[in-house]
Amino acid sequence: MAYEWPVDPHDLFLERYPQMVNTGVAAADADAMRAAITDMWPDRPGGWVYEWSRLAAGYAASGAHLRAATAYGWAKFPTLADAAKRAAQTAQVAQYLLAAPDFGIAFERRSIAIPRRGEQIDLPVHLLTPPGWTAADPVLLASGGVDSWKMDLHNLFVATALRTGLRVLAFDIPGTGETTVPMSVDGYGVIGALIETARGLGSGKVAHLGISMGGYYSARSGLAGDVDAAVVLGGPVEQSFAADRTWAFGMRGIIGNALGFDHEPTDTELSQHMSGFGLRELLDRDRNAPMLVINGADDVHVPQHDTLVFEGRRDTETILLPDAGHCGGAKLPQAMGIIMDWLAAAELR
Repeated sequence: MAYEWPVDPHDLFLERYPQMVNTGVAAADADAMRAAITDMWPDRPGGWVYEWSRLAAGYAASGAHLRAATAYGWAKFPTLADAAKRAAQTAQVAQYLLAAPDFGIAFERRSIAIPRRGEQIDLPVHLLTPPGWTAADPVLLASGGVDSWKMDLHNLFVATALRTGLRVLAFDIPGTGETTVPMSVDGYGVIGALIETARGLGSGKVAHLGISMGGYYSARSGLAGDVDAAVVLGGPVEQSFAADRTWAFGMRGIIGNALGFDHEPTDTELSQHMSGFGLRELLDRDRNAPMLVINGADDVHVPQHDTLVFEGRRDTETILLPDAGHCGGAKLPQAMGIIMDWLAAAELR
């Protein structure tokens, strides 16, 4: 199930330009796409998916496969709402695998069987293993959010693996990417199964890095003590799920798609589906793993409360970066530096 919704591509460039250049798009390419794109959905000249795919195809033809995968990642952004977006993701996977021999880090694409409501889903994940890592070392679960997925954040995850020495298991959260079940409150079962898988891939110690909506899941795993350490970057945990919240930069439609709607939901429908996501019950407990909770102070999607609510908890550090947007925005490199240092110093070995 999927649907398109009214969204101005210029608004997306306004918000996402820093993310583009901080996750692997050359500034000249981002500028060219901003100038060329006039519509969000049509698969024709001037359309988002058309122009980004055209850029990607040029890189693929020249053998620049990782750049091609990055461009195809933006072609399918922000969600797989139609056939053209799904085709772009298929092309992204193909180019990403062609690029793998040059990652500079050991790479494996693996399918993990996840039990789900009496059935089984096969979940593609990526293992990024730094030099010197052994089975006596910890594993880091890592994911993006509702519109930036495991391949889109490749450079961040590789840098994290190399700097921390942790093996990274990268995945897409429910409702996104190659994960075939919609986002829901009980979708945390997918995360729980991944945690158990990760324990068997290394020493048994597991940390969890979640970015944006992925931070909701890492906040949940950290608060529940299901992992040995948790990092929350721009994660919604409580006020983000309030019934009277507002949506900016197309996020309403992105969330609706992740939840599995086949039409643009009303405020009431969205509220009904998200009312159970809040983590107040876990926040009221005192059993969390060591946690780092960080975000930009000027986030338009996640209120400051959802970071500051962690202040004063044991084994927890909270940081709001001044003059920074969602997940740090233009200060994403600074945020990731803080995260990598924290993970490197965590007592995981």
